[in-house]
Amino acid sequence: MDALLSGASEGASALQTSSRHRCPLLSLSLVFGLLLLPVALMLVEDSPLESVPHRSVSYQSNNTLLFREEGVFDYSSMLLREDLDLLVVGARGEVFALNLTDVTKKISSAKWEVSKQQVSECKRKGKNEETDCKNYIRVLHKREDGRMYVCGTNAFDPECDYMSFSDGKLNLEKKVEDGKGKCPFDPFQRHASIMIENDLYSATSMNFLGSEPVLMRSAPSSIRTEIKSSWLYDPNFVSMAWMPESEQSEDGDDDKVYLFFSETAVEYDCYRKLVVSRVARVCKGDLGGERTLQKRWTSFLKARLDCPIPGYRLPFIIQDSYRWCDSSRHWKDCIFYAVFTPQSEISDISAVCAYRMSDISKVFSEGKYKTPASVETSFIKWVIFSGEVPVPRPGACINNEARKMGINQTLQLPDRTLQFIRDKPLMDQAIEPIEGVPVLSRRGAKFTQIIVNQVQALDGEKYNVMFIGTDQGTLLKAFRYSDGEMIIIEEVQLFSSPQPVKILQFSNKTGQIYAGSDVGVVQISPANCERSSTCKDCVSARDPYCGWDSNKGKCVSLSGSQR
Repeated sequence: MDALLSGASEGASALQTSSRHRCPLLSLSLVFGLLLLPVALMLVEDSPLESVPHRSVSYQSNNTLLFREEGVFDYSSMLLREDLDLLVVGARGEVFALNLTDVTKKISSAKWEVSKQQVSECKRKGKNEETDCKNYIRVLHKREDGRMYVCGTNAFDPECDYMSFSDGKLNLEKKVEDGKGKCPFDPFQRHASIMIENDLYSATSMNFLGSEPVLMRSAPSSIRTEIKSSWLYDPNFVSMAWMPESEQSEDGDDDKVYLFFSETAVEYDCYRKLVVSRVARVCKGDLGGERTLQKRWTSFLKARLDCPIPGYRLPFIIQDSYRWCDSSRHWKDCIFYAVFTPQSEISDISAVCAYRMSDISKVFSEGKYKTPASVETSFIKWVIFSGEVPVPRPGACINNEARKMGINQTLQLPDRTLQFIRDKPLMDQAIEPIEGVPVLSRRGAKFTQIIVNQVQALDGEKYNVMFIGTDQGTLLKAFRYSDGEMIIIEEVQLFSSPQPVKILQFSNKTGQIYAGSDVGVVQISPANCERSSTCKDCVSARDPYCGWDSNKGKCVSLSGSQR
C-alpha cells in the first residue's frame, strides 16, 4: 500500500503546477477520488505522540464538588470574581453567584427569562420552543467599575444588560441594550468575546440567519470586519486574547487583540470545502479609515494556524486556546496552547499544539501577503503577493514610523494602504507550533477545552501542567517532563454521564479548577495527591503537585507540606 500511495503521489504531482495552494488531498485524489479520504486518514495507526493516563478516576471517586439546579441547563459561561470570592456562572435563563471556595454553596442568583411574546415570535420564525427560544447567557465580563456586562441569546433576539453584586445579591439593572454583534442569535453557534477597558470585543454573527459573521468592537467607537468571504468565510469562533504589545515597545506599537477560529479556506483548490484553523489580530487603537474602510478594521490580518499530526493530510481544527504568560518575562515569551480535533468523523485523535507569541507576531509584522488572482474564467486563485507593499505597512498598528509620516491615527492612513488590506487580509505563511509537532496527541474522547497552570516540582523545575476537557466529560491532567516525555497523570470523569466540558477556569486565589457542562458546574483540585495510596504509586505518577511525606506516610500536596 505504501508503494502504491507513493507511486500515485509522484504521478499526480507531475500534473500539478503549484503545491503552495494545492488541496492537501489533491495529488492523491486524482487517483483514488473520493475514496481516498479514509485511506489518508488511516495512515497513522501507532503515533509515537500518543500517551496513556497513569490512572483513570471514576465519577464515584473523583473528589469533586458539584453545583446544579433542578430544571436549569447549559452552565457554559463563567466569570471569576476573585475580588468578591465568587464564581459567576451563566446558564439557560439564569445567572448564579457561587462561593469560590465551595461551589455547592449558592450565594445568589438572578433570573433572565424570555417573555411569552418573545417565545411566540421565536416560534413564528421557525425555531424550537423548548431549545432555541430560551435565553442562553453567553457573554459575561467584569467592567472597570466592578459591575458586570452580561448578554443572552434571548429567543434569537440577543440582548445585553448590566449586573451588580451588592448586599449578597446579584441584580440585573434592566438597562437593556441591543446584543446584535455582541452575542449570538443561535445558542448553539460558536462565539468569542473579551472586555478591555470597558470596550467589548466580540466575534459572532450580526443577523438571525447567522450568515453575517463579524469581529466587532462595540460603542462608543464601534468598528467591525467587512462582510466578505476573504475576511471571514463560514467561521467557527473559538476564543479571544489581549496582548500588551505597547509595553517595552521600541517602535511605539499598540496593544492587540487576537482571535482564534476556524473557517472554510479560500486559498486551496479542492473538490470539497476544506476547513482550516486561523488566528487573526486587530489593533486596540484602530478607529477605521476616513473614506475607505469607514468603521471597519484597518488592522485586521489573519494567518493559518497549523497543528500537523504525522500521517494525517487534512488539517486539524482548533476547538479552544489558552494564553499562558510568565509575569516576570516579556510578552513575546507568552505561549498559546490550543486543542485540535480532526475534521473527519473517521479519525478519533485529538491534539494539543503550543505556539510562541513571538512566532505569531513575526508572521503578521514581517510575513508576505496572499492576493486573489483570476485564473481562466471566473475562478479565483490565491497566490503570494509579489508587488510593492504600501507604506505604512498594511495591517500594522500606528507606530513611531507612521507618526514620523504625520499619521497619528488610522483615520489618516492613505487609501493605498487601506485598499490593500481590504482586499488582502490573509498572510501567506502559516504559524507553526513549537518544535513543529503537537505536545500531546491521543485517541479517544475528543478534546474540547484547555487551561494551563505552572507548578514547581520537588526537582526544582517549573512545569506547565495542562488540564484538558473532553466531549465525554473527562478531565486530562498532562505535562511534559524535563526529558521531553509527555505524561498524562490521570483522566478524571467529572460528571455522572458523558457530556462535553464546555468551559474551564482556574482561580489563582483558590488554586481550584472549575468546569461547566450542560448539567452543572464542577470544582476540582489540580493536585488530589491522596489518590496515590503508596509511596511507589505517588512517585511513579510523577505528579509535579505531589510528593511522598515519609513522616505522615502518605502522598501530599507540595503546596500544603513543609517537607
